Amino acid sequence: MYIVAIAWIYVVLLMALTGPSVVAGIMTFLFYCVFPLTILLYLMRTSQRKRERTTKQAALQHERATMHVKDNQDSAPTNLD
Repeated sequence: MYIVAIAWIYVVLLMALTGPSVVAGIMTFLFYCVFPLTILLYLMRTSQRKRERTTKQAALQHERATMHVKDNQDSAPTNLD
């Protein structure tokens, strides 16, 4: 995934360097490289972010369930008579 992005950055950088002016080169780099790659990489990571969020929520629920069971065991009355 990242190798394609790096190759695209290289291609657009060379395009920007051959621009007729500095401003045209900067605009070429921004509009052909930075903005599209930002959107593309964000969309490509969507499933990974979803998995991470699901894993984090499952761990939090497990932690809460463990704490609830532990609290119930600690507060249970014990007959030591």
